[in-house]
Amino acid sequence: MNKKSKHNIARRYDIDSIRIIALFLLIFYHIACAFQPWSSDFLFIENTDDLVKYWFLMEMLNIWRIPILFVVSGMGVFFAIKKRNLIQMYMDRSLRILIPLIFGSFFIYPICVYLFSNYYEKEFLYYPYPGHLWFLVNIFLYAILILPIFNYIKNKQKFIGFISKITNYPFGLIILFSVPMMIQAFIVNPEYYSSFAFTPHGLFVGLVCFILGYLLVSTNQNFWINAEKLRFVYLGLGISMYFFRILNYDSEVIEISQQVSNILSAFEASNWILSIFGFGTKYLNKSSKILNYFSKSVYPIYIVHFPVQYFLASIIFPLNINAEIKFLLILISTFAMCIFIYQIIKHIIWFRLFFGMKK
Repeated sequence: MNKKSKHNIARRYDIDSIRIIALFLLIFYHIACAFQPWSSDFLFIENTDDLVKYWFLMEMLNIWRIPILFVVSGMGVFFAIKKRNLIQMYMDRSLRILIPLIFGSFFIYPICVYLFSNYYEKEFLYYPYPGHLWFLVNIFLYAILILPIFNYIKNKQKFIGFISKITNYPFGLIILFSVPMMIQAFIVNPEYYSSFAFTPHGLFVGLVCFILGYLLVSTNQNFWINAEKLRFVYLGLGISMYFFRILNYDSEVIEISQQVSNILSAFEASNWILSIFGFGTKYLNKSSKILNYFSKSVYPIYIVHFPVQYFLASIIFPLNINAEIKFLLILISTFAMCIFIYQIIKHIIWFRLFFGMKK
């Protein structure tokens, strides 16, 4: 298969793979949060022996773990809108996003609150709340507001051609992607760049990434070819910016303003994301049985993982064993139990809808 034909495949398996990896990394991240001394402040069941010494690994991904999901969501809209009209798109987004969001807010996350209250012997107060599904609120809001614009520009070849032309210039892709990210960071100026859930920063960086995801994938070959070509450059910039961040202004070795910190973090996040798509198009754009299984199961697995994690934490954390062993036990058993739950859910036809699965 030559390069041109490879990038013209109708279905982008690398997008599916990156979506799976991003959601699995979020599960990994949530489990790591439970081993930090601040986790109970955010209603995590907290292990008494922390693993703060490993948190630098989480800092490597915490500034792009959520934005890349919004990029992938925008890309998904591009492929979906080619086969559907606007009404069908609204119906599809409601079934895939709104229904799981409502169900999860009323019946999934409250289980976590109950388990947390029971573990710490606090009074349980039931209230519907999205919890770990918060980003679905953003994605559904973007779909409502932006779909008419996407539907309008999908056949505007001059506009798409202009975007494609930018990506052909040396470093045009990083300029196209990072400049809107840095402008957003400068204007919103969040206190912590990695705070995305229910913050103005999370709302607007998600919107920028959602739009960029749609626009970049609409360039067809150009985005994938240029991302693959410069993948090592993006990776090198991402790694360099990461070490500069944790060794300098994150650890307060040097003092810089909040806005400069946010702009640098936005540029770093942009390079991580572009490098992931570059390596993805090189190595992940192929079908497999594992990909087919997890492309269907990762969404419901993510939905149920939080109460599963809380349940297992309430059993494992009181044990008198090493914190690293506890982490591995929680990690392995959470994935195993979530897969087991998915195997049950997928056979209950009327229940699939609540987990974003097709009938």
